[in-house]
Amino acid sequence: MASRSATSSWTSKQNKSFETALAVYDKETPDRWKNVAAMVGGKTAEEVKRHYELLMEDLRSIESGNVPFPNYRSSIDDNRGRATTGLAEEDYKRNAVMDA
Repeated sequence: MASRSATSSWTSKQNKSFETALAVYDKETPDRWKNVAAMVGGKTAEEVKRHYELLMEDLRSIESGNVPFPNYRSSIDDNRGRATTGLAEEDYKRNAVMDA
């Protein structure tokens, strides 16, 4: 995967706006990256284009099998019908206490 050290940080709101903008402005849209940047806010056309390129590079790595699947723990039924997949035992117990 590409190094992220040279890229600017993105807020979760900017990432969500980026995703929405990509759905609105497809690859056939004139001035696509300028439009995406305007919708995201606080980013240049060059920054959003690079963000897209990094996303595509990550997707290619995942799809080609170069990124291993996470090692999730098995699900545990917490007797309330909720799955607790991925929770460590101490997190499971803490959640059970908080729900009591």
